[in-house]
Amino acid sequence: MVTKHSTRDPADTDLTRADSLAREIFSGVANKWALLLINVLADRTLRFTELQKQVGGISHKMLSQTLRHLERDGLVDRTVHPVVPPRVEYRLTEAGQALRTTVNGMCAWTRAYLDHIEEARRRFDSARAV
Repeated sequence: MVTKHSTRDPADTDLTRADSLAREIFSGVANKWALLLINVLADRTLRFTELQKQVGGISHKMLSQTLRHLERDGLVDRTVHPVVPPRVEYRLTEAGQALRTTVNGMCAWTRAYLDHIEEARRRFDSARAV
């Protein structure tokens, strides 16, 4: 059996280093728009306008930027159909689906601790208002 040795710099996977690739990737997917898009795409393929309708408050520019970033990182596939006008569709890749499991966990955590967080915020804000 041949063991493959990675030529990747171990610093690339260190989230604590400002110049690590892992930190760059984490930063890109750990923003509200990316998380929402990953959740909305779930098990379906959607067009740009359908995505914009599903994610309330996202601007055309931010949707374009976020989709481009997710596509660059291999989390979203973009398919352009050769029709007039062009029809563009987006779907999660295998890596995007795997990340969706983490996103679902974060959503479950939010639901479980929402009351706790709201109460903590009230206490914090009340203590600061004095």
